[in-house]
Amino acid sequence: MDIFSIFTLCGGLAFFLYGMIVMSAGLEKISGGKLEKLLAQLTSNPFKGFLLGVGMTIAVQSSSAVSVMLVGFVNSGIMKLAQTIAITLGSNIGTTATSWILSLSGIQSTNFFLRLLKPESFSPILALIGVILLMTTKNNYSRRKPVGSFFIGFAVLMFGMGLMSSSMAPLAHDPNFSNVLTLFHNPILGLTVGLIVTAIIQSSAASVGMLQALSMTGSLSYSVAAPIIAGQNIGTCITAMLSSIGVNTNAKKVAAMHIIFNITGALAFLVLYEVCIHFVNKLDMMANPFGIAIVHTVYNVVTVLVCFPLSKLLLNFVNKIIKDKDEENEVIIDERLLLTPSIAVAQCYKTTGTMAKITRETLVMSVRMLKQYNPKVAEVINKNEVLIDKYQDTLEAFLQKLSSKELSEEDSNKISQLILSISDFEKIADHAIHITNIADKMHRKEWVLFPETVEELKRVVNAVKEVFDVTVKSFVEHNMTLAYHVEPLEQVVDDIAYVAKKNHIKRVKKEKSHIKRGFVYVEVLNDLERISDHCSNIATNTIQSMHSSIPKHILKNKLKEVNNDEFSHSIAEFRSQYAVEPISK
Repeated sequence: MDIFSIFTLCGGLAFFLYGMIVMSAGLEKISGGKLEKLLAQLTSNPFKGFLLGVGMTIAVQSSSAVSVMLVGFVNSGIMKLAQTIAITLGSNIGTTATSWILSLSGIQSTNFFLRLLKPESFSPILALIGVILLMTTKNNYSRRKPVGSFFIGFAVLMFGMGLMSSSMAPLAHDPNFSNVLTLFHNPILGLTVGLIVTAIIQSSAASVGMLQALSMTGSLSYSVAAPIIAGQNIGTCITAMLSSIGVNTNAKKVAAMHIIFNITGALAFLVLYEVCIHFVNKLDMMANPFGIAIVHTVYNVVTVLVCFPLSKLLLNFVNKIIKDKDEENEVIIDERLLLTPSIAVAQCYKTTGTMAKITRETLVMSVRMLKQYNPKVAEVINKNEVLIDKYQDTLEAFLQKLSSKELSEEDSNKISQLILSISDFEKIADHAIHITNIADKMHRKEWVLFPETVEELKRVVNAVKEVFDVTVKSFVEHNMTLAYHVEPLEQVVDDIAYVAKKNHIKRVKKEKSHIKRGFVYVEVLNDLERISDHCSNIATNTIQSMHSSIPKHILKNKLKEVNNDEFSHSIAEFRSQYAVEPISK
């Protein structure tokens, strides 16, 4: 093996890694919202979490990427540490998919159909199809484009695999290389080499691919390959370790759990290896790509079988070695989620849902202050307003970065509408602050509202709260039916607020109250109307995130039309429940 073979090996590795990146990006786009739906279905059920880990890893073609995402989820408070255990173990199984695909390159047969299964036979055709799809697709958001990227990525990956194999072919007849391989009969040395190589390239799939390419020389035995595979699976933890720098304690525990799982699995596997080395002579046989895939799968299955029953014990161990800190800054959304745009978009919706919950609490506290002012509550309201502003700034900055990624048309449209909705939620909080300021002014000047006015205000407030709740539910759940209900409900709020204003003006004239005292109530009603207007905007944004082809002004007019009898009845009930009766002169 000369210097040019080494150049070819390095080039093959580069093509392999780049192909994997392109292929995983294309596959993630093809999956579209499926990843986020899988994540949304996550429960405390470990089996579902395990399947989610398998699915996510197959989709992104990297257990390292999944572990980095889990660090981000826990750091953002999206997941709890215990929920990540099953996903981590599932990702170990999911990562074997790559080695099985690569094992097809080892097929040796003159049969036409078997030869057709070899990636080197069909990957050029896939590359051609991929290029045609990219060249003939003018729409950047078309589904054909990620399919083309996936095909090209796969072809580049297999081309890199072929280069690595051809560069290593001379080693089959090199006696010096055979002497070097005898050193790796020491399992500790093999494990160390596998760990170091994988840590450097930060991809266990790539290092397993290199091992499969080496096995094609016919010089690598299973007894040598098995410890190297164990080391590769430990080495892949380096990515999670690096991603845990600067995160909260629980996120660091995710990286630690990943390392402990793989070390525990490696130890159990090496025990099994030592037993087999004495009783199974076939371990001295020369390995091939298919056999490497089997060993890789066996290793990960052993890891799961050993670690699943010990998961609570291992979790307690991690909690002891990594102590919780009393004071840690809240992370609204972690930038590690940018690795998977579709999941990042889903988490932005959930985080905005948390922002909406804080906004609702702020609104409820502010209107209560009109009845009984409390300085301590006012302080809480002002703190909430600062927190809501922080949510807005953080989410908008994150979404700006996310919009620069390769996105599907659906995700790109969702981001645009999400930014608008975040602004509306923040403006609702601003109106709540304005109501609080009015309550403060009334308290200082000892102004008291008419008893009839208080009763009418209660009806308007309750109507607005219901509209707000319907809006938030439709937003978080992407429920189009509820979103279509918001605009007609908002129209009802406008109607009852209008009647309340007219009634109040009549009372002010009749009682000859100070005109400024009358203005504050009208200001509160204006704020409540504006809040329902922002709810209408959010609902419209939710609908447009799914149906971007409908212009906003046309959609607004369409939403005001009530053609469904059942829906008309529900609107009538809403109007009756919160109706404000006009008073006579």
